[in-house]
Amino acid sequence: MSGGQRQRLAIARALIRRPSIYLFDDSFSALDLATDAKLRAALAPATRDAAVIVVAQRMSTIIGADQILVLEQGAVVGLGKHDDLLLSCPTYAEIVESQLAIGAAS
Repeated sequence: MSGGQRQRLAIARALIRRPSIYLFDDSFSALDLATDAKLRAALAPATRDAAVIVVAQRMSTIIGADQILVLEQGAVVGLGKHDDLLLSCPTYAEIVESQLAIGAAS
């Protein structure tokens, strides 16, 4: 099985258990952007009654989060929604800009 297939299987196992808290620790990293978006859309109704924590480096994975926590060298340097962090957190703005530049180069 590919990394993405293993990740989707682990997520399916978690959904069956219906916990009150889901922790997705870089669970979407092995997925291409389209599959990542489809999976997150499918997860929304299944996890709506639970707390969902997503650890990710890919901006597209966390852009719609209620709260984004930005860490730099283990320290919290930003907390808020995407649009707010673009204005208030230079570290977050740099990450977004670098990922947009990579996406434009692809």
